[in-house]
Amino acid sequence: MTKTNVRNVALEILLQIEKNQAYSNILLNQMIKKHEVKGKDVGLLTEIVYGTIQRRDTLDFYLAPFLKKSKKLDQWVRILLRLSLYQMVFLDRVPERAIFFEAVEIAKKRGHKGTASLVNGVLRSIQREGLPSLDQLKDEVERLAIETSHPLWLVKRWIRQIGMEETRKMCEVNCTPPEQTARVNRVLTTRDELIQMLKEDGIEAEAGSVSVDAIKATRGNLVHANAFKEGYITIQDESSMLVARALGVKKNDQILDSCAAPGGKTTHIAELLDNTGKVFSIDLHKHKVKLINEAVNRLGLENVETKALDSRKASEIFKAQSFDKILVDAPCSGFGVIRRKPDIKYAKSELDNGNLAKIQLAILNEVSTLLKKDGILVYSTCTIEYEENEGVIKAFLEQNEDFELDDTIENYLPEIVKPYLKNGQLQLYPHYFGTDGFYIARLRKRV
Repeated sequence: MTKTNVRNVALEILLQIEKNQAYSNILLNQMIKKHEVKGKDVGLLTEIVYGTIQRRDTLDFYLAPFLKKSKKLDQWVRILLRLSLYQMVFLDRVPERAIFFEAVEIAKKRGHKGTASLVNGVLRSIQREGLPSLDQLKDEVERLAIETSHPLWLVKRWIRQIGMEETRKMCEVNCTPPEQTARVNRVLTTRDELIQMLKEDGIEAEAGSVSVDAIKATRGNLVHANAFKEGYITIQDESSMLVARALGVKKNDQILDSCAAPGGKTTHIAELLDNTGKVFSIDLHKHKVKLINEAVNRLGLENVETKALDSRKASEIFKAQSFDKILVDAPCSGFGVIRRKPDIKYAKSELDNGNLAKIQLAILNEVSTLLKKDGILVYSTCTIEYEENEGVIKAFLEQNEDFELDDTIENYLPEIVKPYLKNGQLQLYPHYFGTDGFYIARLRKRV
């Protein structure tokens, strides 16, 4: 595959994301298979796609002075200019002459000579005149939003929650690629044995820095490792690995995972049970339940039972006080995983959070009736929004006086995160440890 084709594929992916609100991670994998992208080209394609999405608003700011008739610009031409400019500004190893040549060739094939001329003219003008300065934006908040390519409403919201400096750090880290981490299947191996196994497979890895269950790849792709195919690892972020640990799983526990797809936390719970007890794993969609089953089978676990079910109707299937522990890893805005899914920040609106909070509270209210007295309920999200996190827990506790926050969560989580624990709750931001942003609350049902 030539690099021109790589950029053609990148353009097609970015166009579909904008037109159809397709998910970048899913679409990228589909297009890699469809176009049989191989080797180093996969890395280049991934970098161009994610980088262009991550920096979209910054790129548009840089392009604006050079696009005097931008309203009449075809969508694909704007995207072609974005991905070309992304390479010019953020990828040192790509020669500018190659970027210009390939952008013009794509413009000729997709459009006509006039389009190719426009693309060439814009890129050469930028090369000649340089980029407009962000310093011309006098409002500090607006400048941060454009500089890190986050919606202004979201930056303002975060500043209200955590202040300007913390917001700046978080926005900046959201523009960097995430580390590749995986969870060790302790039913089959130890972390040290796994690192050695991967080394023999040509993959360099080291112990994770946050979770005792984590490894971090420093060279090579964990998805392609034999260890993955044979069930020794699960691809998962380190902060996400803390959720199952927060449950304080004991052998023979009966545990409900109420929003379980794609199965990362279900399988972690099952591993911690060491194939004793039972994890009842439910999710709203049948095709997502299939993903849970695939993960369970790959990992060789025998103590998981799955069902397609709306967790807001869980009491129709399960009896009251059936479970020792319950996990609600709730559907959320996902603002903690912007590095992995950069299109999230453009797809959401301020209204979404309030709607999500209602769903999250409804799930908690429903499944809480299924917990035994003195049982543990863990609520988690991969977002950093107060309204979906502490706000939901506050509302739940006001409506359910038989529950209380449980400070013993600190007994189940690593020392490194303890400074961020407060009243049985943990809020991690992406810039703390380079992990996903995550919220975890541990609640106990009174006797």
